[in-house]
Amino acid sequence: MSRFTDRAREVAAWIGERVRPARAVGRLARFALHAFILGHAILLAVVLLSSLVLLKTNPRHTALMLWRRVTAGVHSPSIRFTPLRDIPRPARDMVVRLEDWHFWTHPGIHLGSIRDAYLINRDIGYALYGGSTITQQLARNLFLTPRKTYFRKYLEALTALGMDLVLPKARILELYLNVIEWGRGTFGIGAASARYYGVPPSALGLDQQRRLIAVLPNPLRYDVSTLLGSRQLATRYEYLLTRFPAAEPTVDAEASGGEPPAPAGEPVEDGEGAAEAESSVEPAAGLRADPTAAPAAESAGQPTAAPAGTPAP
Repeated sequence: MSRFTDRAREVAAWIGERVRPARAVGRLARFALHAFILGHAILLAVVLLSSLVLLKTNPRHTALMLWRRVTAGVHSPSIRFTPLRDIPRPARDMVVRLEDWHFWTHPGIHLGSIRDAYLINRDIGYALYGGSTITQQLARNLFLTPRKTYFRKYLEALTALGMDLVLPKARILELYLNVIEWGRGTFGIGAASARYYGVPPSALGLDQQRRLIAVLPNPLRYDVSTLLGSRQLATRYEYLLTRFPAAEPTVDAEASGGEPPAPAGEPVEDGEGAAEAESSVEPAAGLRADPTAAPAAESAGQPTAAPAGTPAP
């Protein structure tokens, strides 16, 4: 009997030695799950509250402006905010056409672009393409940094989804055009039009609009007068010349044909400007523009036509 009791104790001890680590792993897994859920809940709450503020409040500074100040010593003046109604309609259409033609219909992110970017990055072995929507670019400029990591891309996507829940599309576009980087210390279309042409956005000519939109992917290395020195920026500009001729200030939503520009040779930053020292940056439109979609037209801050084959937002 004592032998049986000793054997039972040995078995119990053996089981206990294996159960205790399993319980510890289980507790650790539960803690990690709770931390994951809590972190996402906090992030969502911050994004939603910030978006509610942005409904009526125009930002004067952004995270990217602070980043440039800390990392490059660039001191930027406060954002000169321009209402969407004072931004020429062709310029708005050009941005949507080149940067994110799904803008009026997606929920903040476009999975097809993210998938394509991932596949290309996997093939080349490093993170070059981003596939960011206009909403993601806005989230990055307002709240995040331009450092190219998958974790930042994940936070960017979550932030964009939250912003799209609260902010109307027209407001997102208005914010984007007012905070995006257009050169060293130049943020927003108001500052850009004053710097390069000495006029307010409402007075921009059609070719001036083309040049400002074409240079958006890489405004730290090129400007409106030197953009033709970049093959990709030149391709974007030539595309805008074709799709937005002087005789037609906007392109009808039913129009088709005319393939949007794809990345050509030199990678550039995804809608936020590349620092001079950076060598791997994202393209502007190659993963986002659809070859048959016409620019989304909107009037007084709201779209009047959606890309062909899609419901109006």
